[in-house]
Amino acid sequence: MDKMQLSPVRHVDRQKTERPRTKRVWKLKLSVTWQRMKKALKSTLKHRLHLHLASNLSKLSTLKLNHHDMAIIKPIKHVTKKKKTIRPTMPLAQLIQLPYTAADFIDHGHAMTPTKSPIENISTRWRELHGLHNWDGLIEPLHPWLRREVVKYGEFVQGTYDAFDFDPLSEFCGSCRYNRHKLFEELGLTKHGYKVTKYIYAMSHVDVPEWLERTYCTWSKDSNWMGYVAVSGDAETARIGRRDILVAWRGTVAPTEWYTDLKTRLQRLGKTNIKVQRGFLSIYSSKGDFSRYNKLSASEQVKEEIQKLVSFFRDRGEEVSLTICGHSLGGALALLNAYDAATYVPHLFINVISFGAPRVGNIHFKEKLKELGVKTLRVVAKQDIVPKLPGFILNTILNKFTAVTGRLKWIYRHVGTQLKLDVLMSPYLTRDPDYTGSHNLETYLHLLDGYISKTSKFRWNARRDVALVNKSTDMLIKELKIPEFWYQRPFKGLVLNQYGRWVKPGRPVEHIPSPRSIGSDHNPSL
Repeated sequence: MDKMQLSPVRHVDRQKTERPRTKRVWKLKLSVTWQRMKKALKSTLKHRLHLHLASNLSKLSTLKLNHHDMAIIKPIKHVTKKKKTIRPTMPLAQLIQLPYTAADFIDHGHAMTPTKSPIENISTRWRELHGLHNWDGLIEPLHPWLRREVVKYGEFVQGTYDAFDFDPLSEFCGSCRYNRHKLFEELGLTKHGYKVTKYIYAMSHVDVPEWLERTYCTWSKDSNWMGYVAVSGDAETARIGRRDILVAWRGTVAPTEWYTDLKTRLQRLGKTNIKVQRGFLSIYSSKGDFSRYNKLSASEQVKEEIQKLVSFFRDRGEEVSLTICGHSLGGALALLNAYDAATYVPHLFINVISFGAPRVGNIHFKEKLKELGVKTLRVVAKQDIVPKLPGFILNTILNKFTAVTGRLKWIYRHVGTQLKLDVLMSPYLTRDPDYTGSHNLETYLHLLDGYISKTSKFRWNARRDVALVNKSTDMLIKELKIPEFWYQRPFKGLVLNQYGRWVKPGRPVEHIPSPRSIGSDHNPSL
């Protein structure tokens, strides 16, 4: 009996003594497990956060960050840099697979890669290449014939910058440096087979953006050289399948001035619902009897020359086309020019090629150009701010609700077919955001020459000279060792004369703008 009584007592005592120990063991196990889980979870989240933010550092420069955000980002940047430093060094060409390195831009006396693409005979397909079917099937991927033609017209527009006298200390500031008969020869554009027939001048009117008023012209306080009219020669005419009349319009002097100088007010054309940007229209249509070079407006000067050339070549039984091109402001003037030309020259094939052009008019302006048969190819860069103007914020928002806002008369609309480029596509260009450099026309031509499609890499066999990008920018990567802003006159234009004095050289008589030389522009002889 005693044993029977003691047994349950011992059993009970053992249960009482073991239960607290078991609880402590399980509590310890759970605590350790939970700490490990938290540590693992924290480590995973931290790793993913680092990867996510590190992969988007290039985008963070455009955001407004608070002190807390910067405290997180700075150590991530530090970690990223540490990882890069432990990588073995590789040659530049192997690292980013560049066809060119810095050594390729040193003249060793041997033949270098040709700088231009082959020129094809497009006489059988020129209408398609100029938008007969709105470039359907020619942009994605970009047809090589179309690329070559668009680059050609872009180089014609680039000539309006290269020949323009920007120097505020020059007595001819605001004019073209060369006589029209020597323009293409001086700029190396004779290879395209065109001949300049007339220069175009526009007024510095009080209603235009302030950049035009700040050119400090002393040769003419009222006018600026804005471009030219040219026509294809016989050999080029045979290659392209028709006699092509070209109008090239110059853009702004400083792209950054778009931010403060661009007015957004729309102005009605006549009694129609068509409205266009007031500043563009003023540049295009202003004139004054007191002006030396703008007794006729830019629109009247171009109209007179186009009608004369069309009549001249049609009387000879030739097929004639009109190609109007421009960059930035010049792209806006090109659309106004096309709108006019389509009304005063019936049955004329008109094509506009613009680079980095802003919006010009409302929905009715867009529809009227389509009704008139004007074909427009609009080349834009993703990083360029100017094509988003005027109305950068308002129009961007409202254009997302086209079904509701599409017919509003006061909203700006782009015209034509878009060919969109991306600065990050080129391995030669810096990855740092440079909105001025992204708007530069030479950057556009470089990207265009290397473009194949949205999903393809930069064309490995692109032939256009890469060094041209840095003519007036600092967009090329440092590894190529191309000087920035290299397109300038030696010694800032000063020369050492025969008496040992540094002086500003006078222009040759043939290159001095004068009423007599302007009068000669009215001669359509070829």
